[in-house]
Amino acid sequence: MTDLTDISTVQSLFRRDELSPVELTKNYLARIERLNPHLNAFITVTAGSALAEAQEAEREIRRGQWRGPLHGIPIALKDLIDTKGVPTTAASAVYKNRVPDEDAEVVSRLRKAGAVLLGKLNLHEFAYGGTCVPSAAGAVRNPWNLQRISGGSSGGSGAAVAADLCLGALGTDTAASVRHPAAYCGVTGLKPTYGRVSTRGVVPLSWSLDHVGPLARTALDAALILEAIAGHDPKETSSAREATEAYSGLMLAPTAGLRLGRVQSPYFEDLDADIEAAVNTALDTLTNLTAGVHGVTLPYNNLLMTIASAEAYAFHRTYLLSTPDLYQPMTRNRLEHAAMISAADYILARREMEQLRLQADSVFNHVDLLVTPTTAISPIDISDGHLDPPLPASGTPLEFRNTHMFDVLGLPAISVPCGFTRKGMPIGLQIAGPRFAESRVLSLAHAYQQVTDWHRRKPPEPI
Repeated sequence: MTDLTDISTVQSLFRRDELSPVELTKNYLARIERLNPHLNAFITVTAGSALAEAQEAEREIRRGQWRGPLHGIPIALKDLIDTKGVPTTAASAVYKNRVPDEDAEVVSRLRKAGAVLLGKLNLHEFAYGGTCVPSAAGAVRNPWNLQRISGGSSGGSGAAVAADLCLGALGTDTAASVRHPAAYCGVTGLKPTYGRVSTRGVVPLSWSLDHVGPLARTALDAALILEAIAGHDPKETSSAREATEAYSGLMLAPTAGLRLGRVQSPYFEDLDADIEAAVNTALDTLTNLTAGVHGVTLPYNNLLMTIASAEAYAFHRTYLLSTPDLYQPMTRNRLEHAAMISAADYILARREMEQLRLQADSVFNHVDLLVTPTTAISPIDISDGHLDPPLPASGTPLEFRNTHMFDVLGLPAISVPCGFTRKGMPIGLQIAGPRFAESRVLSLAHAYQQVTDWHRRKPPEPI
């Protein structure tokens, strides 16, 4: 059953009545029960409702009432995405008893698509970091090495997909938080264009920078999940009116004419040697799949640190003043520092970000897509995951130095596996494109995965 880790294969078996949603869901629930004590990827497992959803999906599919590619597919959700009647804790004691009255918009869309929701996934408390060690539910562990972090803040999502505890997961990304755990756990993670997927009903870190996106085994599976959750939400102010596309179909377009831009500075600087070697090999492969790779520049600054911190403090101010001891020490420390950001500094940073977003498409005047390593370093030890990382010369922590500008610019970006370090930890390649060009990003990621097998590698199961 663990060979059935891509949505397309499972759906074909469903429709031929060679596999049932109930059988598949029971398998995933059994794996969660067996492996989650080692990984701590799930905070809440909704076994009862998941089985009921699987039974309903099975009846509908057998009656010919097929809802689409996610019908009967087991999916899990980062635990800051609201679920009606099910706790949404954001991995914090502050929200220990919080049970939403309604679903987030993305959850409503997954239900409409017929997905089976297995439960809520662990994360870095309130998504305010990249290690998933500060969590009221305890640290998430990397399936490839239980003594290493899984990345963050969607670390539970990355670990769950990598360990085959679900067929796909939703995460959120403000500076790195879908792509970072995807790279560290050896799976595929897509951050769509800002506004492409509604964030209504998602506990915010930064309203100006938050994105919701899928993590899955393959780019094709990420496309199928994106098809279900993307689209305008009239009740969400940041939701874009841009029409969605048939991502899973358009991603099959030829890639031979695509011009790739290699963003050298600072993205290829101060890399772990193994990451540099793996990404350079991946670029050789991409050169053969496209019209070639050329050096380009991309705006780079530390706007995200000011904007995200100020907006995080604005959201948490009341909680921080009334119940400071309920926060993890790292989160509380970051919020206390964020309180010192001036209104003028925030406004100027916010204005510059808007100007950069307007100019972002000009980056693609001479190239079609951008490529970089997803991360500069490999996963650190769990024992160090409670510490704030040191700041390099760029002023941005290495954990999200290569990812955060794509949040600032609002551009779609994906991380796909492209190799392993000598110590056996996964390495990610990042591909980014113009606003609302998710299909183009996905097409190159898919083409790369057709000629490599890194995304099919699986971690050893904990004993």
